[in-house]
Amino acid sequence: MIRVLIADDQALVRGGFRVLVDSEPDMTVVGEAADGGTAAALCAELKPDVVLMDIQMPGVDGLEGIRRIAADPESTGVRVLILTTFDEDDYVVEGLTAGASGFLLKNTDPAQLLHGIRVVAGGEELLSPGLTKRLLSRNAPRSTVDHDTFAQLTAREREVVALAAQGLSNEEITRELVISPATTKTHISRALAKLGARDRAQLVALAYQHGLVKP
Repeated sequence: MIRVLIADDQALVRGGFRVLVDSEPDMTVVGEAADGGTAAALCAELKPDVVLMDIQMPGVDGLEGIRRIAADPESTGVRVLILTTFDEDDYVVEGLTAGASGFLLKNTDPAQLLHGIRVVAGGEELLSPGLTKRLLSRNAPRSTVDHDTFAQLTAREREVVALAAQGLSNEEITRELVISPATTKTHISRALAKLGARDRAQLVALAYQHGLVKP
């Protein structure tokens, strides 16, 4: 059973998500929060598997809520899925850097939302290719690459990170570079270790922030 916490300042939105999640036989809503601070406190208490986190909330916003969850040892293992709107791209990158495991548009199809919850609960990152590419195109990254950040990566590792940052899955990277699936996974793992990135989501944020990927 996937335990879900819903964090949104609008009661009607929380109610809609609750009905959707509770309709699934393998999911249950264990709590609701109207701001990031309450969400972080409830994570330590209720130990949900996944938090659906709105970004713009009064008081403690979703970004600070994500930071508190990531920093709290009582919330180890809690995964955060950002729910964003079209005008919050900058917040998405900050959220991934802070500790979120992925993001979805708030008006996404219900089936996609449920799929996203399962993906994140399973320990994977949810990085929609379309939304990732839109994020990059609407928010121009640095005009030059911060070479110091990526100096420890090999040329192939930088190439793999850049493709991952564009939203390509491991399978797609494997086809693009004509390498084996095991080699792709090895390059991703080594890049994570060298850059000190927590997961693939944070790897995308680093690539975006330091200019490795351009629209």
